[in-house]
Amino acid sequence: MNILFLTYQGDLAGSTNSIAYLSNGLAERGHRVVVGCRAASLLYRLLENTKVIRFPMTFKSKISRASIRQIKQVVEQHNIQIINAQSSKDRYLSIFAKWRHRLPSKIVHTRRQTPKSVGGFLQNWFYVKGTDKIVTVSAQLKKTFIEKGIPAEHIHVIYNGIPKEKFEQVSTKKVAALRQKFGIQVGDKVIGSISRLKKQAQIVRALPYLKENIKVLFVGIENGTFDDLKKDLGIKNEIIYAGKIESTAIMNYYPLLDIQILASTMDGFGLVLVEAMGLGIPVIGTRCEGIIDVLEDQKNGLWFEDGNVEALANHIKTILYDKEQRQALIENGYRAARERFTVAQTVLNYERFFTSILD
Repeated sequence: MNILFLTYQGDLAGSTNSIAYLSNGLAERGHRVVVGCRAASLLYRLLENTKVIRFPMTFKSKISRASIRQIKQVVEQHNIQIINAQSSKDRYLSIFAKWRHRLPSKIVHTRRQTPKSVGGFLQNWFYVKGTDKIVTVSAQLKKTFIEKGIPAEHIHVIYNGIPKEKFEQVSTKKVAALRQKFGIQVGDKVIGSISRLKKQAQIVRALPYLKENIKVLFVGIENGTFDDLKKDLGIKNEIIYAGKIESTAIMNYYPLLDIQILASTMDGFGLVLVEAMGLGIPVIGTRCEGIIDVLEDQKNGLWFEDGNVEALANHIKTILYDKEQRQALIENGYRAARERFTVAQTVLNYERFFTSILD
């Protein structure tokens, strides 16, 4: 197959890694894979020295004529059969390019987060009329799209995955160096979040319910983000900010945590939860869409209702002090990450799905 992936984003985010894993995986299986993205993006760099063909694009707007011409160019140059658009601008552009130039390619949109631009009659008509299928990264996210008016038969679910070799990126020396850098001592209890800014304030608001001297580590957000909130709540806990980290180094930060917490309500899947689980780190997430698909009825992680920071605090206590439940969560999470949520399975599912559309 000849496949074009489009994204105007491609910077530091779980979706960037997912697109890189998927496109590279399909290319390794012998398909011609082209990724259209900004030349300055992280995704463009990640795909260097792979079998994926990188096509530098500009995405000035949802109706950019220049971008539409670029899509036409790559479709004709590489005989593209399927265009898989990943982000809002390129979702519009993929449809407009096909309609404007009567491109023969099938159009598939992948939705990774809670939809903001779906629900109205005209919007729904545009997305359904303009695509052959819409992929959601979790069953719960599919339900949300159905509730917003997208026909169930137009939606296909394919879970994200992690390449097993990513778990091998952890360096004992680098972890030790990070512990020293951040002043994390043996016996310190450390909770935190490895994620860009996604409602981590809930973690800070849970601290007054804990009382214990627990350290908090935030990886992916800027220094001092919650200084005002910490002052307002009278919190004495140490909050450590690691800032934004390159994806190649991120796995060394998980072993610093006793608990990885994803307090987001926008994730359609929650890749950072799987990364933590695969390294034996217990996880907590908000009870929303793709997160509860990953956490599987609280067997391999605990969830709390968005805004209920007291419940979040209770889950933190459970994992820190209930050794039996902590061990069960670790074992179940490890198994799910290493067996169920793998890139190999994701690539195979996309391959079968794309083939079915062409057939």
